[in-house]
Amino acid sequence: MERHIHRRLVFFGGKGGVGKTTCAAAFAWGAARAGKRTLLVSTDPAHNLGDLFGCAIGGEEREIAEGLWALEIDAQREVDRYLRQVKENLRRLLGGRMSASVERHLELTRQSPGTAEAALFDGIVDIVRRAPGAYDLVVFDTAPTGHTLRLLSLPEVLGAWIDGLLRRRKEVTALHHRLLFDGGEPAPDPVAEALAARREAFAEVRAIFLDPEQTAFVFVLVPEKLPIHETAKAIAVLEGQGIPCPTVIVNRLLPPGDGSAFLAARRAQEAKYLAEIARRFANKERITLPLLPRDIDGPEALAQVAERLFAPAQATTGAAGGTWCEERARENR
Repeated sequence: MERHIHRRLVFFGGKGGVGKTTCAAAFAWGAARAGKRTLLVSTDPAHNLGDLFGCAIGGEEREIAEGLWALEIDAQREVDRYLRQVKENLRRLLGGRMSASVERHLELTRQSPGTAEAALFDGIVDIVRRAPGAYDLVVFDTAPTGHTLRLLSLPEVLGAWIDGLLRRRKEVTALHHRLLFDGGEPAPDPVAEALAARREAFAEVRAIFLDPEQTAFVFVLVPEKLPIHETAKAIAVLEGQGIPCPTVIVNRLLPPGDGSAFLAARRAQEAKYLAEIARRFANKERITLPLLPRDIDGPEALAQVAERLFAPAQATTGAAGGTWCEERARENR
């Protein structure tokens, strides 16, 4: 995991309840301890960062430890900011006049499908573009897999949508100019300029997302059937879009040793799924974390998880495919 602290963006994702927030927080903590000015951002509507660190975080960047800042993006707040910005742009373009019907339409979009995702993505774009100079690394604790896949597909989707708007705007403006002025150069179009600036911002962020030197998406899973299948599908989707997914973290492994028949059965099942993980993610860096006897609560506990994440002998990659899971399988026989 240590190599990821030298990137610009690291996303942590996975099925709900697998420990991705803990892993993201521990990684960010370790990066800050390594001297990286780190911003930890939660895009999950069910924000849990404050509970982990034992402090309120909220919607403004706050330093929660030396070299570590945190921020919880509030989707509703981002929608409010997004619509407020749209209204300001419309008033400027319309010379300060905006009809009641336009106001009403904008308010209706507040509850429209996709509005929250678009507003949330705007917040992410803003963070990514202004981070250089302020932070060395931005770590994103994302929402459960389905929501995150929709969110990360937006640069391409919105970019194509804006391209279509610009083409139609250009055609309409050119026709309007010919009808009114019969030739000559058309005046600057503030609507087209605003759309072009937005497209440029999306293209810039998309290029960062697709650059494996700058971005990594780390999936967290537990050795169970559904998380394995969901992770495999999510990696296929993101890598199909060009987003690099070099690492998986396998969380909550049972400790080896004797025990009840129940634990023996669970260990046998776990060994089977660990073998499947080694096979399905053979070309990935694989990190393992044990099931701990107590909840992760506070900086000291996060520091212990960070030590395990950054342990030099921790990672198993495709070249040594399956070594660690074979050892676990032998232990559980």
